[in-house]
Amino acid sequence: METISFGTDGWRATLAEFTAPRVRMVGQAVATYLRDEGLEAPVVVGYDARETSRGFAEELARVLCANGFDVIMPDRDRPTPLVAHAIVERDLAGGLAITASHNPPEYNGVKFIPEDGAPALPDVTDAIADRLADPDPLPEDEHGTVEEVDLTTPHADAALELVERITGSADLSNADLTVAYDAMHGSGRGTTDALLERAGASLECLRCSRDPEFGGGAPEPAPENLEALIDLVTDDATDPALGIANDGDADRIAIVTPERGYLDENLFFAALYDYLLEDDSGAVVRTVSTTFLIDRIAEDHGETVHEVPVGFKWVAEAMADHDALVGGEESGGFTVRGHVREKDGVLMALLAAVMHADEPLDDRVDRLLAEHGTVVQNKRSVACPDQEKARVLADLEDAIPESVAGTPVEGVNTADGFKLQLADGSWLLVRPSGTEPVLRVYAEAADEDRVSELLEAGEELVEPLV
Repeated sequence: METISFGTDGWRATLAEFTAPRVRMVGQAVATYLRDEGLEAPVVVGYDARETSRGFAEELARVLCANGFDVIMPDRDRPTPLVAHAIVERDLAGGLAITASHNPPEYNGVKFIPEDGAPALPDVTDAIADRLADPDPLPEDEHGTVEEVDLTTPHADAALELVERITGSADLSNADLTVAYDAMHGSGRGTTDALLERAGASLECLRCSRDPEFGGGAPEPAPENLEALIDLVTDDATDPALGIANDGDADRIAIVTPERGYLDENLFFAALYDYLLEDDSGAVVRTVSTTFLIDRIAEDHGETVHEVPVGFKWVAEAMADHDALVGGEESGGFTVRGHVREKDGVLMALLAAVMHADEPLDDRVDRLLAEHGTVVQNKRSVACPDQEKARVLADLEDAIPESVAGTPVEGVNTADGFKLQLADGSWLLVRPSGTEPVLRVYAEAADEDRVSELLEAGEELVEPLV
């Protein structure tokens, strides 16, 4: 059986590996870690819509209680961002979320969120991994209690207050805005749509019922999984002016617009930063795999860009270090200054609707591309066993070419894998996935043909080394 290891966003595995005894070991490790850190406040335990998630969450709660911690849990499966918000809002010792996010239903996972509500950094997850052990309960009279609480209302209150403060208004009641929301049968249902309705938007809901099998697929808000939402929003005969989808635990967002259909996450990030800069100032944090369009917008406003490795923990850390206005990644995870430093697809749904009511997203993106130039990005995957990734990257270091697809390499960024910056302003990135046994190959350029050319060159560079 594979060892328990905490990757980009916690420990995830198939249910053959993700078992109750091993989850209890994680619970004991977290309890021991919190005690060693001198933290005695309650702990929140949340969970997603998977068939096994509530049971695993209860296992964690029992172990934490047996170690003397009081535990709070939500009324039902709720988005991971609500767990992070509760930690900060209630001054908790930390929290755990049982979720495999966008992975298929045969997976599950667990992530630990520290007392600041931001993703755990490697020193924390390493400390927890070092403490993995079977449960070691205290005497029964020292056990904590479990309480079921409302995580939704405090998060919604905070989201509405924040959006009103940074945009001037979170009231959509006079905007005549209809939003089509696709929960993908995940934990965003009854949370994201409820927040949008509370703000005054009209809603058309798709897949807003619980289905632990997610309709037979994975709750990943990629274009191929959002065909019904795209058809609804792009159909001239229908009302929705904006489409929004969340992944399985609603920490990420996907946007659909009438003209573009699926709006590339990079373009939404650019539009978001541009929008926030209308009334505020501040640096931006982006991952190495995120568009350079962000840099062009920042330069136009005299702002700074901070590039970090893939993984929202690095985004969150840099946002704190630099008091950044916004941080995000090309996979659809974003947060803004003044909110908990964890990606939040529920908050972003409200902010996207307010942005769109102020100026249609298609119009804003058109203007940004006209001002700063067209950008296209795509990625591919090359199969690579986890245990081989380090070797392949070491071999790749000695195989970096002087040019890629006929264009000289002007610089190499090694913050996360190898990012080759080319003389024509395009780039190619090869990095190991933190959640799957693959290497990711990303490319960005001015048009789709050039991106395809770069991706092919990237695959040709990597495949002989695997």
